Amino acid sequence: MSTLKNLVIHCTATAEGREVSADDIRHWHTDPVKKGGRGWRQVGYTDMIHLDGKVERLVDNNEDGKVDPWEITNGVKGYNSVSRHIVYVGGVAADGKTPKDTRTDSQKRSLEHYVQDFHKRFPHVRIVGHNELAAKACPSFNVQSWLKSIGINQ
Repeated sequence: MSTLKNLVIHCTATAEGREVSADDIRHWHTDPVKKGGRGWRQVGYTDMIHLDGKVERLVDNNEDGKVDPWEITNGVKGYNSVSRHIVYVGGVAADGKTPKDTRTDSQKRSLEHYVQDFHKRFPHVRIVGHNELAAKACPSFNVQSWLKSIGINQ
């Protein structure tokens, strides 16, 4: 068990307007490599924000400031044992490859509520975008600027 240090924000890196299901995420992450998956033991995210703003729990956790072994998700190599990961559906333009902030108004509201609630409960936990921990475009927006715009200064 480790102390929770990061909340990492991700995007699914799917085309603008294309919905993604929990089953899609499970297949992409946990199916064997030979079947098109990554072969991981666990998905990469605890929670997913759908296009309509609905937040879906993908991996149970006990909502405390610790990361138990059964709560670890595979969001960012080297950070998973001390992080929780949330993903919004989208993050890529309609061409399927160009990074773009595709969050719908509903996703923006849900993510803001989620992050503000999380920050109130865990003020010591650093909130970052995936791109701040790895050479990725994900989540396709500047998390630190966005945090300031919603009143979170860390």
